[in-house]
Amino acid sequence: MAEGRIEDGRGVYCNRTLNLRSIKVIGYDMDYTLVDYHVEEWERCAYERVRQRFGQRGWPIEGLTFDPEMVIRGLVVDTDRGNLVKANRFGFIKKATHGTRDLTFEEMREAYSREIVDLSESRWVFLNTLFSLSEACLYMQLVDLLDQGRLPAQGRPMNYHDLYEEVRRGIDATHMEGELKAEIMNDPARFVKRDPEVVLTLLDQRNAGKKLMLITNSEWSYTSAMMNFAIDPFVAEMLPGKTWRDLFDLVVVGARKPDFFTTRAPFFEVVSDDGLLRPVVRALEPNVAYFGGSAQAIEKFLGVSGDDILYVGDHMWGDVHVTKSVLRWRTALVLRELEAEVAALTAFHSTENELLARMQEKEHLEAQLSRARLSLQRLVGNYGPKVEGTREEWQGRIHRLRSRLVALDADVAPLARAASELANRRWGLLTRAGNDKSHLARQVERYADLYTSRVSNFLHVTPFEYLRSPRGSLPHDPSTPAGPPLQPNLRTT
Repeated sequence: MAEGRIEDGRGVYCNRTLNLRSIKVIGYDMDYTLVDYHVEEWERCAYERVRQRFGQRGWPIEGLTFDPEMVIRGLVVDTDRGNLVKANRFGFIKKATHGTRDLTFEEMREAYSREIVDLSESRWVFLNTLFSLSEACLYMQLVDLLDQGRLPAQGRPMNYHDLYEEVRRGIDATHMEGELKAEIMNDPARFVKRDPEVVLTLLDQRNAGKKLMLITNSEWSYTSAMMNFAIDPFVAEMLPGKTWRDLFDLVVVGARKPDFFTTRAPFFEVVSDDGLLRPVVRALEPNVAYFGGSAQAIEKFLGVSGDDILYVGDHMWGDVHVTKSVLRWRTALVLRELEAEVAALTAFHSTENELLARMQEKEHLEAQLSRARLSLQRLVGNYGPKVEGTREEWQGRIHRLRSRLVALDADVAPLARAASELANRRWGLLTRAGNDKSHLARQVERYADLYTSRVSNFLHVTPFEYLRSPRGSLPHDPSTPAGPPLQPNLRTT
């Protein structure tokens, strides 16, 4: 990127003011954080392996294929009803599918008019990460088969929750048995997207006095292979003779996040390239790779705690929510989809302005219509202030206003539909649910001090910058514009 210019979607966005100069330690997740993937390739591969498992059990899965447009991050699975839903920041459901079929407004109203999404309830499964896409896609397709009575009985009639548990176990088994990761390790160029600017970002931070950590749930063999492929070529260019290991003061694999942040477990030292482990019976040491352990032990080893530490990851729950809620670490969420989202908003900008103008006109006409109806009501009821004009005149005025509104609605409808299909034709923008923030956006706002599309975007803010959150707005603020919400605010300095 050119010096001084930030490409669309490549900013670091600030929810809570953060002085990077005060950060002493920066921890990083690996998958979809330091190492980025070709999402469709990875998720299609995961999908196929789980689908094959069901096929081996005699399930009628022939013809099912991974659809990358069916699911986006931030949706919620309703395992009671077999639905996939998109909720706004208050938990009210704005769009839903049953299986692969979109629910009508009437169906949504019947199902959810008295319910909100509450993630503390087990029925709701939040899609926290891009790794959730294949799981949700397969589940929704299998809901169709369950409704058709085509899935085998499991000793008793299977319900939607049972089906989700089957898919969840299939995904877990695929990851645990290592076949999927072995395929990726054998051909990393097919799956991994290299970012040549990540190493410079880490070197800037390290040489500014920050200690760097890598904390990942992946096991040593996979971590080493991915970091060798994604990071080492660029380390060699800048630091001949060095490897990715030299960038980090501490490496922890097999971390079991989010439990890593909430419980205590022993550390094991990784003592060989093939991942041989040895129990740790002494204090932790710098520049050593460990397996397991706990965040509390790391804080003690590094002599830091709480807001001395910034942790950067892509998982809304395991990387951001728990670290913020339990440890009070500062947090940064990596949202890879943000670049495409901002690009879609930018391309739609002129149409959005047109839609905003039409909506403001609609609000003005609706206000006139409301006042006209009230005047007619008072005239007919013969109460309140004197109303000038006849009953017929007011009825004529109401009819004309309604006709103008009908014509205006015909103009607004295609613009509003286009706005609802930005980035994804079925679900729209990641951070929007209608005119409101999405449930994901609310989670980001609440738990992520910063959010950005990739680690290398920190090149634009430097390790010494003071990031300030924008002033929060309320509906009664004089400066709050009418109409659709504005795009997310860039950080300010």
